[in-house]
Amino acid sequence: MVEARAALQAKLAASIAAKQVLLSDSNALATFEAVVKLAVDSYKSGGRLYIAGNGGSAADAQHLAAEFVSRLARDRAPLPAEALTVDTSILTAIGNDYGFEYVFSRQIEGKMTPKDVFLGITTSGNSKNILAALRSCRKLRIRTIVFSGGNGGLVAQEADYCLLAPSNVTSTIQEIHIVLSHALCECVENAMFPT
Repeated sequence: MVEARAALQAKLAASIAAKQVLLSDSNALATFEAVVKLAVDSYKSGGRLYIAGNGGSAADAQHLAAEFVSRLARDRAPLPAEALTVDTSILTAIGNDYGFEYVFSRQIEGKMTPKDVFLGITTSGNSKNILAALRSCRKLRIRTIVFSGGNGGLVAQEADYCLLAPSNVTSTIQEIHIVLSHALCECVENAMFPT
């Protein structure tokens, strides 16, 4: 069981180290402030938040949408948010008829307006369906955010705002994405429903 203890300690140390890097990154902190303002401005103008990712990032998209619609830190009115990862009929129809690359972009083109904000979550930064989603948003003048990892991958050049988890390890990147998601929701909550 010493191996298990050492493995956990190594994972915790890597997670803490990556979070310390993010904590001291003034550019990332400024980008996060801009992302919060973008989301708040969208909600104040009647917009909605749409979120997408693959695999664990799909689960993160659903998790974040639930926090916005239900609540995170306190009781308040629901904030409209939707994960584009949950409707199996839409996902399989688009995947079958057009290809998996378009499962998010087709939904964006059918649901979103320039009042809305799209948040793509991708640990690699190179997910083809997130790239297609960002390109559809640009065409429709919809503002975009991505949570990525490492050097950001291809999505870093396509999104209006890119927040990077400073790691190349998928599990560490996902942990930081959850921190970013919770912080985003809490800041929007506080701005929209001041006490």
